[in-house]
Amino acid sequence: MPLDPQVQVVLKQRAAAGLPPIHTMTPQQAREMMAALRPPVEPEPVGAIEDRTIPGPAGQIPIRIYKPAAPGPFPVLVYFHGGGWVIGDIESHDATCRMLTNASQWLVISVDYRLAPEHKFPAAVEDAYAATCWAAEHAAELGGDPNSIAVGGDSAGANLATVVSLLARDKGNPKLCYQILVYPVTNYAFDTLSYAENDGYILTKDAMKWFWGHYLRSEADGRNPLASPLQAEDLSGLPPALIITAEYDPLRDEGEAYGQRLQEAGVPVMVKRYNGMVHGFFTMAAVLDRGREAIQEVGRVLQSV
Repeated sequence: MPLDPQVQVVLKQRAAAGLPPIHTMTPQQAREMMAALRPPVEPEPVGAIEDRTIPGPAGQIPIRIYKPAAPGPFPVLVYFHGGGWVIGDIESHDATCRMLTNASQWLVISVDYRLAPEHKFPAAVEDAYAATCWAAEHAAELGGDPNSIAVGGDSAGANLATVVSLLARDKGNPKLCYQILVYPVTNYAFDTLSYAENDGYILTKDAMKWFWGHYLRSEADGRNPLASPLQAEDLSGLPPALIITAEYDPLRDEGEAYGQRLQEAGVPVMVKRYNGMVHGFFTMAAVLDRGREAIQEVGRVLQSV
């Protein structure tokens, strides 16, 4: 279907702003641009918010805890922000995490994992896994249910959610009940039809090469299943998943291919493509109705888990 009219407005606004392509920037310039593009919206209130730090493999990891207004204990969603492992932080995804908390009535923990290129693969993976283990161990004291721990994220954050699920399965800890994967990065390759069709709607092939280039230490890292989960030999025994993709997104096909692999491995999975949408629509719920619709869908799915 054609681009959604609201998406067309966003693209026109970005074009009028004359923003340079992200692959021509330094990481710091890209981070500053992302912060500047954050829409000035009034964030949704939630029951409670707490910022704290937790022990990580290379120092303290900042997290933000969002609690629903209803009485607990709550299932727990550990959420990893997108941004190509290079940009993004707790603040960039604050509005999204608030909406997820209200839509799902789950306790949401947003993780400020280490970013590349200052901290290359597997630093983000190590932080994400450590934060998930911490969430499971401390869920009860936070008002959460230690027997109901899920992971989720968007884009590179969804990549981290997939590999945390793989690690949790292989290490036998923690036991995860679900994974929310919003247009996940699943493979270090740029050869899908969706890459050919959608090179120009916010996320481009050049941008993805830039992100991967900052994240990986070597080409060999790209073949590691903890970077490219689509290349994992065995996907059986993983938690059930909801995979959301966008029609006009270079990452569309690899996200849907991962869903197919999960299904073939006997993992319950729902794959939902949002037609007319572009990469990033999930975190643009303030200006895109279908972004808010997707968050509400995630909320409904988590309530049913």
